[in-house]
Amino acid sequence: MRLRDLTDRRVRRRAGRVNAVIGAVTVLALCSGGWLLASGSEGHPPPQPSADQARPGTVREAPGAAPMSPSPPDRVRIPSLRVDAPLMGLGLNRAGSLDVPPPRRKNLAGWYEAGTRPGERGTAIVAGHVDNAEGPAVFYDLGALTRGRTIEIDRRDGSVAVFTVDAVEVYKADAFPDEKVYGAARRPELRVITCGGPYSRRTGYQGNVVVFAHLTGNR
Repeated sequence: MRLRDLTDRRVRRRAGRVNAVIGAVTVLALCSGGWLLASGSEGHPPPQPSADQARPGTVREAPGAAPMSPSPPDRVRIPSLRVDAPLMGLGLNRAGSLDVPPPRRKNLAGWYEAGTRPGERGTAIVAGHVDNAEGPAVFYDLGALTRGRTIEIDRRDGSVAVFTVDAVEVYKADAFPDEKVYGAARRPELRVITCGGPYSRRTGYQGNVVVFAHLTGNR
């Protein structure tokens, strides 16, 4: 076995272990629904993905593009949703869940910097608020994304990682599939996460919207 192959395996195992510490609680802080509560707009929640956008169970995984060299991400763009936002690094808080971007900065998303960097082999995590007390935030329309659309990540080395959406799904918080979302991947993959599902005045959003994507190009 070549040293590079062994190193790649260790990196994938490490990324899998690091991501495994994130559970469903990682995005609860994104889900207060402050704007819906303050404005009385409960009849106009953010869009939710339809069953048609779920990952087909019998489709063979496409190989995608070759992994890129390591570089931190600086910006996320989703052209079809007109999302263009800077990325900040996120760690874990004292409770062991993922920190979130400051709610007051509604056009700011974050990435889990102890895990995989977008473009590398493995599963990279990006998360952002759906709204704040003032109105819709960076990922308000994430549930409207459809399979085949692209997500672009600007990286610090000047390159751009281009991901193609494989599925968009919504999960209840008490049935969040940790391994499916955060588990290690053989190819470069991306998860983009925000709040979704039914809304409660008492507890906010009851679930999460998750976008599954894989690397298909770079420039």
